[in-house]
Amino acid sequence: MRVSRPEPLAEPKRQSKLIRMPASARRAAVIGAGPNGLAAAIVLAQAGLDVDIFEAEPQPGGAARTLPLTLPGFLHDFGSAVHPMAVAAPFFPSLPLQDHGLEWIHSPAPMAHPLDDGTTVMLERDLSEAESVLGEDGRQWRRLLGPFVTHWKELAPELMRPVHLITPHPFLMARFGLLAFPSAIAVANHWFRSPRTKALFAGIAAHSMLALDEPFSSAAGIMLGAVSHVVGWPIPRGGAQSITNALCGVLAALGATLQTSTRVESLESLGEYHVALCDVTPRHLLQIAGDRLSPAYRRKLQRYRYGPGVFKVDYALSSPIPWKASECARAATVHVGGTIEEMAASEDAMRHGHHAERPFVLLAQPSLFDGSRAPEGRHVAWAYCHVPNGSTFDMLPRLEAQIERFAPGFRDCVLARRVFTPSALEAMDANLVGGDVGGGAMNIGQFLFRPTWRQYATSAPGLYLCSSSTPPGGGVHGMCGYHAATLALSRL
Repeated sequence: MRVSRPEPLAEPKRQSKLIRMPASARRAAVIGAGPNGLAAAIVLAQAGLDVDIFEAEPQPGGAARTLPLTLPGFLHDFGSAVHPMAVAAPFFPSLPLQDHGLEWIHSPAPMAHPLDDGTTVMLERDLSEAESVLGEDGRQWRRLLGPFVTHWKELAPELMRPVHLITPHPFLMARFGLLAFPSAIAVANHWFRSPRTKALFAGIAAHSMLALDEPFSSAAGIMLGAVSHVVGWPIPRGGAQSITNALCGVLAALGATLQTSTRVESLESLGEYHVALCDVTPRHLLQIAGDRLSPAYRRKLQRYRYGPGVFKVDYALSSPIPWKASECARAATVHVGGTIEEMAASEDAMRHGHHAERPFVLLAQPSLFDGSRAPEGRHVAWAYCHVPNGSTFDMLPRLEAQIERFAPGFRDCVLARRVFTPSALEAMDANLVGGDVGGGAMNIGQFLFRPTWRQYATSAPGLYLCSSSTPPGGGVHGMCGYHAATLALSRL
């Protein structure tokens, strides 16, 4: 589609101080209309460039799309469903997204973690309430996360950029680094006594898609745990597409052009642009950039490693999920995995190319809090588990057995389901290579240099990478696009 150019609007607030150039002076192409591509396009358009965005799929958004995947009237999030970093990271909140229809919904509690005894461990949004609920570990929970909650505004820009040796907040970053480097199991066992609190922390840390005994696996637990007390774990009314639509609204106000169903096979086919930013993976950059890239840089991209995949199921339900622990209905996100030992076994199997008998399942139940997602009285649910990259194994029986374990009668509520294997996910979004929703493996090398030491820049002048394969990595936050576009402007 083509976004029309209305009368100029007041320029949205932005973090970078950029020199505004006449629109006719510079032209920019952005390939890919996922959250990072759209963020990059906004930064470029704010600076006065004439921006054209090209999206291969009929609908913009990448993994941030909402689609009728099962029955009429049921709206499902193709990729991410719960978006703490869209609110907690610096860039999106600087934009007038609410003026373009984006509304955030907060469930009473960010997350629930049911256990076999019929109870659940609740992650409460208020830190003081969380301290009270967690009993003997409450004070330790506050000691672990409290400093990052208090100083999130200083911490967030540091965490959501490439790794730097120089920081304006050395003590805060040093504290985060000391806690983020160990494994999630080590941090849980050191800080907490109760198996319930250990399970709560391990479930949050498992978002990292690392084995829970691997270095850096605690980082996601620290960051997402702190964010739960800063902004919560909200869902957008109407689904993830509402985020994309709001970003497109900002772009329309800035005069950008968006073309969907336009797959770019080669940069040569685009014509002349002063700068091009690619919201694609290293594999696809190799395909479309051709000989523009140096042989040495091409070899580095060829060595880039992708992370584990996911096996995902979208459900149309006749009623809410019948959790044994009724408190689970207070949370939009439910971690289905049992004890820390069980979750560690699940993630260890995935990291070694196997399929867990009892997989750790991440589940979202947005229609409990957003009635627009399903017909009256009906509901949607979204669930996935981690599997080896490119897996073809059918995890549906094991995934549903885990949900049924904590919600007896769940299968009886299922009206329809849509199963996405890793290859099916990749077919709908080429950036999800082998079902990898994180843009690449998060090993030490790709943590520090992602995808290469050049990060957003490539060996070709004027050509940049802005996908989740660049810092700070996966998630709906737009920071990869923001930093890539800022770098491109500084060099233009």
